[in-house]
Amino acid sequence: MPLAHAPGHAQADFGEAMVVIGGVEQKAHFFALDLPYSDACFVRAYPAAVSEAWVDGHVHAFAFFGKVPQSVLYDNDRCLVAKILPGGSRKRTKLFSGFLSHYLIQDRYGRPGKGNDKGAVEGLVGYARRNFMVPMPQFPTWEAFNLWLEEQCRKRQTDVLRGHGDSIGQRLARDLEAMMDLPASPFDACDQSSGQVNSQSLVRYKTNDYSVPVAYGHRDVWVRGYVDRVVIGCGGDVIARHPRCWDREDMVFDPVHYLPLLEQKTGALDQAAPLVAWELPEDFATLRRLMEARMIKAGRREYVQVLRLLETFEMADLNVAVKNALRMGAIGFDAIKHLVLCQVEKRPPKLDLDVYPYLPKANVGTTSAASYMSLMKRGKAA
Repeated sequence: MPLAHAPGHAQADFGEAMVVIGGVEQKAHFFALDLPYSDACFVRAYPAAVSEAWVDGHVHAFAFFGKVPQSVLYDNDRCLVAKILPGGSRKRTKLFSGFLSHYLIQDRYGRPGKGNDKGAVEGLVGYARRNFMVPMPQFPTWEAFNLWLEEQCRKRQTDVLRGHGDSIGQRLARDLEAMMDLPASPFDACDQSSGQVNSQSLVRYKTNDYSVPVAYGHRDVWVRGYVDRVVIGCGGDVIARHPRCWDREDMVFDPVHYLPLLEQKTGALDQAAPLVAWELPEDFATLRRLMEARMIKAGRREYVQVLRLLETFEMADLNVAVKNALRMGAIGFDAIKHLVLCQVEKRPPKLDLDVYPYLPKANVGTTSAASYMSLMKRGKAA
């Protein structure tokens, strides 16, 4: 049956395609939102089609159009629908229910297993796969890929489709007039849960373990899982931020979280798992070698103290301070802390370099030629 669509309404779904992100071939799950009246579209890709991706896709789509549809038609995806109740009503998932309340959208659903009930977005999924995913897209990051997809959706608005005299963009203007205004702030598209820090200063979220500072061992924490990051907090404070890991049973470390413990247990510096993949600038290895040559175990502890400056300062600023310390021969924690403060505050350093010798000073005496001659005379007498 030919259908007519009123302006101001939308349909949403997910599709799949293979892409190369950061040199790794993997499956992309792309969110697609279609406005059937104008055929305007929005497409955004994610590593997984989870609840956070569904909601995040909507948030970015609404920002892209600058308006909110009156209603959105969905299938019965388990990320959205927890249960189909007698009579056909739906029990929504917690995150999706909060999203609908924030934007005041009317949610509508197709019949289970009947994809033709939302044929417009089904067609968009196929169009996106054929036109946006062939040949296989290659981008350094997901963000770069999504910026490119937005540009393709924007370019498509100049097309005039069969059976229409106006372009997609011209019909989109009428679509937007029938849509609702954006709320004052976007919805926070994250999954929320709670957890407890274990004895290794790790918090489990979705099968993976994420580190927090060792000072929070055995404390209760809250976790917010976004599509690209995991944020962990205790009380009213955010204590850790990590990139979201989509593998299973993996451990995600921030080496800085374990430095206070390593300052007390310096013997574990070379075996500590959180530091194994930590790529530090080359000057840090030189600094450590010189500190340990001067003070052995105490020098190792002082090197860890230098690393702990990353709790306060950025790596770029600390790296400049270490370079300056090596150049000046100021091999010590106090000197490097002074230099990094000067780097941040844009002021010249004031160091007594006699306190921080690069090598122990040595006085080399000179020998006169007469002394050598006396040695030769003794040799002849023998």
